[in-house]
Amino acid sequence: MNANDKSTSDRIAHLAAIVLRRDSASKTEKELAGSALAQHHTSKHTSAAIGELASHVLADHHACAEAKELAGSVLAQVRQHEGASLAR
Repeated sequence: MNANDKSTSDRIAHLAAIVLRRDSASKTEKELAGSALAQHHTSKHTSAAIGELASHVLADHHACAEAKELAGSVLAQVRQHEGASLAR
């Protein structure tokens, strides 16, 4: 599998910035937002740990729409190497 060349869109980066400024945002939301912003206009990719976190958020039916949107964005940017996968 080739390296993932996706990056965070301007819209997701804006959402991430809003989440990071929000006092009521959870630690998980802020971690996802930070990861998304770190990947905006850079060559950085999502770490395996944040990828796992994003997978859990997407599977959580109680997670808010913003958290799921951030999770989907960072999960799409996980760099996977040949033979490696988050799925177990």
